[in-house]
Amino acid sequence: MSYETISTSKEGHLGVITLNRPEALNALNTKMVTELIGALSEFEKDEEVRCLVIAGSEKAFSAGADIKEMAEITAIQMAMTGHFFPLWEKVGKYPKPIVAALSGFVLGGGLELAMSCDVLIASETTQLGQPEIDIGVMPGGGGTQRLSRTVGKYKAMEMVLTGKRIGAEEAKALGLVSRVVPKEAYLSEAKKVASEIASKSPVAVRLAKMAVNKAFEMGLADGLDFERELFYLLFASEDKVEGMKAFTEKRKPEFKGK
Repeated sequence: MSYETISTSKEGHLGVITLNRPEALNALNTKMVTELIGALSEFEKDEEVRCLVIAGSEKAFSAGADIKEMAEITAIQMAMTGHFFPLWEKVGKYPKPIVAALSGFVLGGGLELAMSCDVLIASETTQLGQPEIDIGVMPGGGGTQRLSRTVGKYKAMEMVLTGKRIGAEEAKALGLVSRVVPKEAYLSEAKKVASEIASKSPVAVRLAKMAVNKAFEMGLADGLDFERELFYLLFASEDKVEGMKAFTEKRKPEFKGK
């Protein structure tokens, strides 16, 4: 499909979505959100695509929401349309793994989009923050919730209440990004990680992602029960048979996603 604010490509089992509003540092507007949802839906239906990469540019993954657009939106319009919330819902509940390739500015809604993904690869130049407080509002796309669960209450309070940014290495120390790489390698590293995920059993990957996400929604006892149910279910898959057979035969498995 043809898009105006993003571009997409397919690389083997990978689907790649690139934010493409360089004049606005990839700020999220209604058009971009609509196109992102459309691209995600297309890749979700494509059985050949097993993992996604969402990237911006070297200068900015996304500097946040388009403030010029948001300044004109009323509370009623926000409530009636949901504004960007369908995107957070789509990414947060996406069945296939998503690797975020981060560089430069990852701010506000950009950070919320990144935190909705599953693995975050950051260049050494990455700056992350929730600066909504500086314009008289607060995070509304999961920033207060996902950030608190990741970095802890007190660091989240500091970042949300002051708008303070943190660098890539501090984000890694806090568990906010998975790894930090040189600026020139952030996208290739994200694709490398995504390709590794895509080489695994699609069935096992999907259920494992589901189980990890449930760890943040359930108590330990319920979470263990949920994990065990999915573990048992995988023993009925063809991928389980192939994976264990390949292991005993000392060869690379050929997973079919069944």
